[in-house]
Amino acid sequence: MTLPGLLPWPLFAAFLSVAGLPIYLHAPKFYVDSYGVPLAALGAVLAGLRIVDLVQDPVLGWLSDRLGRRRGIAVAAAAGVLAAAMAGLFAVAPPVAPLLWFAAMLTLMFSAWSFLTVSFYAEGVARAERLPGGHLRLAAWRETGTLAGVCLAAMAPLLLGFAGFALGTAMLAAAAVFSMRREWTGLRPAADGAGIRGLLADPEARRLLLLVFVDLLPLAVTSTLFLFFADYRLGAPEAAGPLLLLFFAAAALAAPVWGRLAERLGTRPVLMAAMALAVASFAAVPLLGEGDAVPFAVICVASGAALAADLTLLPALFSACLARIAPAAGQGFGLWGAISKAAMALAALVLLPVLDRAGLQEGRTGAPLLLALLYGLLPLGLKLAAMALLAATPLEERKLPCPSS
Repeated sequence: MTLPGLLPWPLFAAFLSVAGLPIYLHAPKFYVDSYGVPLAALGAVLAGLRIVDLVQDPVLGWLSDRLGRRRGIAVAAAAGVLAAAMAGLFAVAPPVAPLLWFAAMLTLMFSAWSFLTVSFYAEGVARAERLPGGHLRLAAWRETGTLAGVCLAAMAPLLLGFAGFALGTAMLAAAAVFSMRREWTGLRPAADGAGIRGLLADPEARRLLLLVFVDLLPLAVTSTLFLFFADYRLGAPEAAGPLLLLFFAAAALAAPVWGRLAERLGTRPVLMAAMALAVASFAAVPLLGEGDAVPFAVICVASGAALAADLTLLPALFSACLARIAPAAGQGFGLWGAISKAAMALAALVLLPVLDRAGLQEGRTGAPLLLALLYGLLPLGLKLAAMALLAATPLEERKLPCPSS
């Protein structure tokens, strides 16, 4: 496949990440600031929706597998639902209680986004099997697009407003769906396993899924708390957008570098190095206080670069594992999505009520320090646990071929 033939993949990945970021970052803060919805209530809604996803994602994966060549039509419909739900979330005044409207729009967004993501990654399993460079090459292009989209989403609400952001997302959705129109082959690589049952019967796959869950918990924590940290700890809410852009720009620039290093040195040592970089960056967070936006910017660069390795290499490993054992790739990535959202649900369910009881919104003494400890030390401990799991996980790296060039 020529390089221009790969361009639809980063474009579609950028659309998914632009649409996904509001779920984790913008939406809770927007409803707190605009409608005064309590943090604890938002946390309960987010956690409840994630619990629904635990069941929904594997079902959506099953559906995606069954659609075959009709997958492209379903993808176009889901993209339309997602764009409409985002407009409802950010550009329409709630016609009912804000919390109820928040839950309804996010339910539509979660469902459409989950189906799109599962279908996109499942199609990538078959595509990578026919691509020189295999799963690492496709992952590097795909996740670079993902991170570029996140960079756009980090700044777009500040530049366009939230209504403009929703409109821009709809336009990007149309472009992404059009560019991918010929990519939905419905083909799946041959394998001996059978869907989720075959996946869970494989020891390496089980270890990878556990590793993914633990490794995503630090991202879940920081995604939930980022905007609150910039506002209540650093006292610089106006810096949140540029800091987010810096974080994800560092990740986007680092993604292809991690991919190349993994091709040369192997995935395990590269992932270990990236995780160690993340640990070092988290360790410095509790030392920051009001006015420390510049030191936090340095931490954003380091932690963003570290995140890029997780987002690039772990999906590549899982895709290769699916190609080996499970022909139903949609179900496999449905399970991946459920695990990822379980991490996000746990963070929202635990952290937002804790900060609510600590009196963060009321300016109670000690709440900003608690926020800093949760943002720094909790991810640090979780990342160390992920490193221990990675060390104990057998990786068949021969499944990740290097480019022929």
